[in-house]
Amino acid sequence: MKINQEYKVREILGENVVVVQGRYGVDMTKVISLNESSLLLWNALYEREFEVKDVVALLMEHYDVDESQASVDAQKWIDSLVKCKLIE
Repeated sequence: MKINQEYKVREILGENVVVVQGRYGVDMTKVISLNESSLLLWNALYEREFEVKDVVALLMEHYDVDESQASVDAQKWIDSLVKCKLIE
């Protein structure tokens, strides 16, 4: 899977927000804000193919979580991106 390259993260008023680049008439009533861990994963995986195991490894590397918890969190993060159509 890969993060859709049409989307970029921009800091707006101190919040990290996902925006669509170069589209007019985009529905701005739905805003996707990234917390610290989501932003870390986004930045690390943007512009590359990745699998759940890559997300798990990043979470374990940067946070004090075991593999079991990292797997649950990784799947939740991926599910959220899929739900928002941010993954190709």
